[in-house]
Amino acid sequence: MNPDQLRDPLARRSFVEFCARAAFGLTVLPAGIQQAFGAAKGAGKSAAPASSASAGKGPGFGAAKHVIMLFMDGGMSHIDSYDPKTGPTKGPGSAISTKGDFQLTSFFPETAKVGDKITVVRSMSAKVGVHDSARYLMRTGFEKRGTIVHPVLGAWAQHYLGPSSKTLPSSVCINQSAAHGNGFFPATYSPLPLLDPQSGLANSRSLVPEDKNKARLELLGKLNADYLQKAADENVRAYTDFYDSTMGLMKSSDLKAFDLSAESAENRDRYGKGRFGQGCLLARRLVENGVRFVEVHSGGWDMHKDLEDAMEDRGGELDKAFAALVQDLDARGLLSSTLVIITTEFGRKPSFDGGGRGHHPIVFSSVLAGGGVKGGYAYGQSDDKGHSVKSDGVSPGDLHATIGWAAGLRLDEEVITPSGRPMTVGNKGKPAIGVFA
Repeated sequence: MNPDQLRDPLARRSFVEFCARAAFGLTVLPAGIQQAFGAAKGAGKSAAPASSASAGKGPGFGAAKHVIMLFMDGGMSHIDSYDPKTGPTKGPGSAISTKGDFQLTSFFPETAKVGDKITVVRSMSAKVGVHDSARYLMRTGFEKRGTIVHPVLGAWAQHYLGPSSKTLPSSVCINQSAAHGNGFFPATYSPLPLLDPQSGLANSRSLVPEDKNKARLELLGKLNADYLQKAADENVRAYTDFYDSTMGLMKSSDLKAFDLSAESAENRDRYGKGRFGQGCLLARRLVENGVRFVEVHSGGWDMHKDLEDAMEDRGGELDKAFAALVQDLDARGLLSSTLVIITTEFGRKPSFDGGGRGHHPIVFSSVLAGGGVKGGYAYGQSDDKGHSVKSDGVSPGDLHATIGWAAGLRLDEEVITPSGRPMTVGNKGKPAIGVFA
């Protein structure tokens, strides 16, 4: 590789992972080397003055040491989940009471039992009603424009707070490609993708015997010695640390965090045996072992028809897994320091003819639990039909700012992208301070 190419973070990551596969059979870039590359190619910061947000004054700031985002791909109907209505817009589910000061639909009986531990946000609103663009907006807090790619929250957190573990990745994306979640940050900030939570972490064990690994490392050190003396560049020298970090990861007991077989059959059943339920269980194991940010995706929420059957299926899966996750985190003393979010790219139209509902970004719902938020609380309102926001509107950027606030990120501190543009968490969105206890 030409030394000039080492200045490109994408090229560096590809080269390092190629070396890892060839030499050790490994495809995971450890956190230690991520930190080295990140420091070498981190985005710049402006000298913006501190404000109340960046200084972290107020309830809930920094309470969430870990974040689990449950993303419902396809557009979850707010009226048929967390914001039940009466009259002509009512869907097939009836309203049921909860342990909190709000109602849910009958598709969520298990969530109702943990209603005292969650906040339902009923005033989400966006301007994008196309799946890909709306999903991008909800995952990043920015509308997709031009050629710039924006980071997900895990990358923002790694930029401000550094790696969350010496060996494990700081961010993981389950049941979905990471889709360059690092955005304009170094490629090493991208979440580690796990397409099947039950398969564990692939290619994390060397296929080469330890004695041969040692011999290869010694030979590599001799071959690199002269070049490293001539190329006094931190990007180049970071590669020598890579191998030590790789071997540390391969030998680390932290890899057990990815092994769901360590869980009891009873607990795995509590979450549900599907990919989403097991993904939620894996998320709990990961945050328990130091991973800061975990996304778990659930598909099948684009309910233009057969809404009742689809809600029984997808809603039942979400209901069971989410309730189990909240209860499990609470029992282990982790809920107060772990923020769990349920969100989606948009809601569904109020009009219902017994079949399904169309896309509706004007108002929809999200759910927050743990991480310093109130329990048994409904924040914001939609109108009686579930068509528009009635009070306390929350944009996707505001939701990102709210999560960032809980995670202790400096919301007003601008990051200058490689193209020279200033960016902030949530695109200058404002945190919904009212959701915090």
